[in-house]
Formats: sequence, C-alpha cells, structure tokens
Amino acid sequence: MKIALDPTPFHHSHSLLEFPALAAELGYEYLQLTPHADFLPFFNHPKADDQLVADLRRACRDAGVGIASVLPVLRWSSPDPDAREAAVRYWKRAVRMTVDLGVQQMNTEFQGRPERAEESERAFYRSMEELLPLVEREGVHIAIDPHPDDFVEQGLAAWRVIRGVNSQHLGFAYVAPHTFHLEDAPLEIMAAVGDRLRVVHVADTMDHHRSHGLRYITNPPGSPARVHQHLRIGDGDVDWDEFFGGLAGNGFLDREDTVMVSSVFAENENALEVSRYQLEQMRERSAAARKVEVQA
Repeated sequence: MKIALDPTPFHHSHSLLEFPALAAELGYEYLQLTPHADFLPFFNHPKADDQLVADLRRACRDAGVGIASVLPVLRWSSPDPDAREAAVRYWKRAVRMTVDLGVQQMNTEFQGRPERAEESERAFYRSMEELLPLVEREGVHIAIDPHPDDFVEQGLAAWRVIRGVNSQHLGFAYVAPHTFHLEDAPLEIMAAVGDRLRVVHVADTMDHHRSHGLRYITNPPGSPARVHQHLRIGDGDVDWDEFFGGLAGNGFLDREDTVMVSSVFAENENALEVSRYQLEQMRERSAAARKVEVQA
C-alpha cells in the first residue's frame, strides 16, 4: 500500500513543481495529483504540456517522492452531449499525461446528475466505450468514487455500475468523508468490491443523519445540499476502527497496487501540522488493524 498526500490544501501556497519537495518534507513518500489550475483543472482541458509533465516527473525524482495516483474530475457522465464529448477528449489527454508520469493508477468521480440518473448512466457507459480501449492498452487503472451529488451516490449501487463495464481496469474508490452519504455499511461495500478497491481517501466527517436529520440546519428546510466535511481523523463521526479493520480484512493494507490518501481540506491554516498528524494516524492505525487481522 502507498500512503499519499493530497496537496490540495497547499494549492495557494506552493506551485505544482514544489509539491514533491513539500510531500517529502512532511514525511510522505507519495503524492496524489488532484485538480490544479496548471495540471488538470476541474471540468476543463488539461493545462500541462509535455515539458511541464517532464518537469514534474523530474521534481518527483529529485525529491524522492512518487506519484501514487492522478485524479481528474471531468463531466464524462454529463447528459449534455457536448459536455460529455469534451470530457472524453480531456480524459484522453489526462491518460497520456498519467502514463508519461510513469503512473498507472487514476481515480475520479462519477459526475452526472442525480435528478437525471438514467440519462447520466447512459452517458457514463457511452464514455467508457470510447475510453476503455485506450485505458486497457496503456495499462491504466481507474478507481471511481460515488461522490455526493453524482448520478449514483450509494456504495453498492456504484459498484454495480462499475462492475457492469466488465473490465478489470476499473475499480472502486472509497472516500471515508462520504461514508454517511454512501448509505450502505462500510464493511459491506469493502466486502462486495474485494480487490477492486484500489484507492481510499482518509478524512473525517460528521454524520448528518443524527438528531433526526437536524444536525445541520439548512434553509430552506429540505435543501438537497450534500453536507459533509473533510476533517482530520478523530474530529468527526467515522468509525476508524471499523474502517481500518475493514481494509485489513479486505487485504487492501498489504497489496502493492493500493493507495491511501490523506484528504483533509477543512484546516488549511494548520495544513502542515494536520498532514503530519494524518500520516502518523494512517501508519499507526494500519499497523494495529493488521495485527488484529493476524490474531483473528
């Protein structure tokens, strides 16, 4: 398992090429590249040319840091044909950049719209028909997160959509701060996806279902906003013993092709301290979960 830093909290304090040295300073051996204005911006065409990709690879080599995964967020499930077709073009460039970086793992979101779920699912499968030959030829693996407000938000339902593509090059990304939007139990999801669980994001969140659904007061009442946080471990309601125990039982913690990412976005003012804390927690909790699994 690779433990990686998501550098999103540092996007305004460091340049793209400074991320590898920053990760090394914080004790991480790997980075996850998330949407960035100079690389893979949200929803738009990639902005890195071959020279910048080469410079980033060199910066990683100089810092002794690898890139564990690359995360584009593009509208490949959009029910709007123009947006979907553009996203496929952007995905092709993103795959090329990922391969040129020497990386095989990508992860992303379903996108699409929950109020147009059937149309969005059709768009997703249409995009996969176009992208899968390239993905398989290049040996890339894509793990997909059912993000709150995507066309599919529930854990097992998302797994069925992924499984329906019928390719070992697609898998599941479990994002811990989305736990209370996934509906299905974490252990049930992990057991169902098996070794197709390739990426997990580690951050805490509050359970918005508590207090009879009134833990957060939104106006107007019944707002469809998908409230969740990306807090440091221990500041929310995620059951971390269950989470890490599930990963141990799944085999995730002991495989070479898996990626665990620190994904805290809510504490930029303490990002250095929080990043170190997250790394310590991920290492310690993984070791403890392995020990329990062996004893069992």
